[in-house]
Amino acid sequence: MDCFFVGCHLSSTGGYLKMAQTATKIGANTFQFFTRNPQGGSKAKPLDFNDIENYNQYAESHQFGYILAHAPYTMNLAGKDSIQDFGIQMMKDDLMRLKNVRKVYYNFHPGSHVGMGEEIGIQRIIDALNSAVDSQDGPMILLETMAGKGSEIGKTFQELKKIMEGVRFVERFGITIDTCHIHDGGYSLKNFDEVLETFDKVIGLSYLKAIHLNDSLNESGAKKDRHARLGEGKIGLETLYQITRNEKLKNLPFILETPNDLDGYAKEIALLKQDHICKNIL
Repeated sequence: MDCFFVGCHLSSTGGYLKMAQTATKIGANTFQFFTRNPQGGSKAKPLDFNDIENYNQYAESHQFGYILAHAPYTMNLAGKDSIQDFGIQMMKDDLMRLKNVRKVYYNFHPGSHVGMGEEIGIQRIIDALNSAVDSQDGPMILLETMAGKGSEIGKTFQELKKIMEGVRFVERFGITIDTCHIHDGGYSLKNFDEVLETFDKVIGLSYLKAIHLNDSLNESGAKKDRHARLGEGKIGLETLYQITRNEKLKNLPFILETPNDLDGYAKEIALLKQDHICKNIL
């Protein structure tokens, strides 16, 4: 199946099937959700295996693409020992909880070195990932590109490459490109082919698994990370629209994290779906 997969971030309050049904109502065929309270993270609600199986069947029958389970913001694998340990345990638990969900990626922000320096921070992330991920089996884990605010790690493809080079089970890992983040980090999206060429040379396009499609309130290189609705920011609707048409991104999930309610997401999804059709490949 050759298809355009587009959706948005949804509340997980009603469970997996509810999220999928909501996605369908707004014209989406993928979605993203937080694995637990994004600002807390200590506990996740009990698993409902019946809900998960109902979701799996629904997603298959409605031809959903991969969905993204987003780790909480409190996870900082580059942080000091107690914070890092908290993040490792949270990641282990999240990955265990996702094992029964079909076609799901686990997305997380690599971390912030909080004054320890980039080199030490990257090594701490590598060590944490090698502690949390102990086999080849399980959901693929996606490192997200970052804007570079504060001491964030992941503002360049080179930083992400260093992490990828250090993990034991690299086949479990991939990358999510966030358009707002890389714009704010200094990459020019006006010629996205050049960005992808750089990504391919540094990391390899085979590792690119998802796109967070967001406009930005800031000029390129601002390193501030402020999302905007499509067409209401400095990247612009035409640039973002063309990114979704790039042949190199075919079949990747495009996830909107724009400041919207469901009606707003429905309008953006409808706009992006213009001229896109799913084609069965024999």
